[in-house]
Amino acid sequence: MKKKDGMVLREVCGEKVLVGEGLGAVDFGRLISLNDTAAYLWEQLEEDSDIDSLTLALCKEYDVEQEVARHDVEAILEEWIKTGVVDR
Repeated sequence: MKKKDGMVLREVCGEKVLVGEGLGAVDFGRLISLNDTAAYLWEQLEEDSDIDSLTLALCKEYDVEQEVARHDVEAILEEWIKTGVVDR
């Protein structure tokens, strides 16, 4: 998984949102609001990130069981793929 070029995390009016910059703004044209956990996962997302590495990062940062963390990681990644902010 990797972040789509031009997608950045910003704080707007106290909320964390994903926005497109440059050509990303032209292609995307909307905001996605993220809770703290989703924003943390976005910050951890690198080109070589996979479900296992993101699950481990989530478990280290938050007091959460691995099974629950994996489910949450899978759900947010699927949502991000559908909205076009990450590539597989």
